[in-house]
Amino acid sequence: MSGMKRRSVLKAGAVAGAAYVPARFAIGKPGPSANSKLNIAMIGAGNIAGMAYGGCKGENIVALADVDSTMFPQWAVDAGAKTFTDFRVMLDKMEGEIDAVCINTPDHTHFPATMEAMIRGKHVCTQKPLTHNIWQARMLKKAKAKYGVVTNMAVQGHTFDGIRQMREWVEAGVFGQITEVHSWRGGPPWKPYNGGENDYWHKPESFPPPADAVPSYLNWDLWKGPSTTELPFNKLYHPKSWRGFNAFGNGIFGDWMPHIADAAVSILDLYDPLVVELEASEGGNEWIVPDANRVRWEFGKRGEKAPCKFYWHNGGENYKPDMFDDWTWENKLPFCGTIYRGEKQNGFTDERSNHPRLANKEAMKAFKEAGYPAEKYPRIQGGPFQEWIRAIKGEGPEPGANFDFAAPFTEMMLIGVLAARFGGRIEWDSKNMKAANRPELDAFINEPIREGWNYSKYL
Repeated sequence: MSGMKRRSVLKAGAVAGAAYVPARFAIGKPGPSANSKLNIAMIGAGNIAGMAYGGCKGENIVALADVDSTMFPQWAVDAGAKTFTDFRVMLDKMEGEIDAVCINTPDHTHFPATMEAMIRGKHVCTQKPLTHNIWQARMLKKAKAKYGVVTNMAVQGHTFDGIRQMREWVEAGVFGQITEVHSWRGGPPWKPYNGGENDYWHKPESFPPPADAVPSYLNWDLWKGPSTTELPFNKLYHPKSWRGFNAFGNGIFGDWMPHIADAAVSILDLYDPLVVELEASEGGNEWIVPDANRVRWEFGKRGEKAPCKFYWHNGGENYKPDMFDDWTWENKLPFCGTIYRGEKQNGFTDERSNHPRLANKEAMKAFKEAGYPAEKYPRIQGGPFQEWIRAIKGEGPEPGANFDFAAPFTEMMLIGVLAARFGGRIEWDSKNMKAANRPELDAFINEPIREGWNYSKYL
């Protein structure tokens, strides 16, 4: 970042502390009518960016930034869209032409890409998980308050009807107090590398991962972003298998917990744990994430909500939670989902925190026949990107997964990642953002930052 022009950053600084005002396109400027199109930039132009392109259909995609030039033609984009290798250069050169930015990069570059857009007054929608470390999550929540832009984490289930219905059931007392929750999924599904398009989970042949030649179409230095890792390029990191490596991703936690546990965390206010502890684990080492985990979070009272334990399970059948006694839908639990233990009865939501049901099939049938609790929460149409666009245009409320929610959720998840990676018990001091009993974790709560990528001065 050093040596680059910061015309727009200076301008954004003038609006520090601005309140949320949805009916605008750019900070400090009255926007066109709600029927006008947004000018949107993509940081990360291929692979998962397809969701952003689809979600923003009907708006103007005016710029793309990607460290890999082979990503630009992957999705059909307006011919007039300009392309850049460095997203910072794109944002500087097109300062006055961009209203909003979608961030579709690997986890370790979510934070700098999102910050670069926010400090210029651009609205942001960032793929899940929001950040790679806890400090980054805290800072994005702080940046939301400072820069006043419309923010969203692109987690589909948070816009689905089922998560709203489950909240209505909980608030109507269908389950009574919920004191235990289990979310789970299989994986990581490690496979031999074959260069195919579904190559998401691969282990290198040896550790540390050996050096491979950097492809001519990839800017490896920019791909590393703020990471201080001295790992040389390896073919498994890019374009899709980075998620399994500690330096760049967060394993199955980062891949699926934002979806599967969304309902439980948001409905039950599971944000500031007292204790997080690894109960069981298999595999993993300094470089790569474990093969299986069972992690427990403990929460005290949250308002009128009783103390609650939350568990995350990933791995094979041995790492699935035990079935509740009243589970009667089939003779085993689904491949993934969340089960809720309540005082009155137990419940379930699926891999996108959707399709809620009671654990007992006959009880669910009777519940449906009696009539569900009345709808209290408006249903959302079109998914997270359309929700975000409507908010920017002043056609709808602030997105539900805005950073005031997404940052604490991500932080809660990342404490679990630390427990899975380093083992043992973490006594969490939320106020001071520290593991009270584990000072050695400080370097991972706020990871070292490579020179030129530090954004502290903008917060």
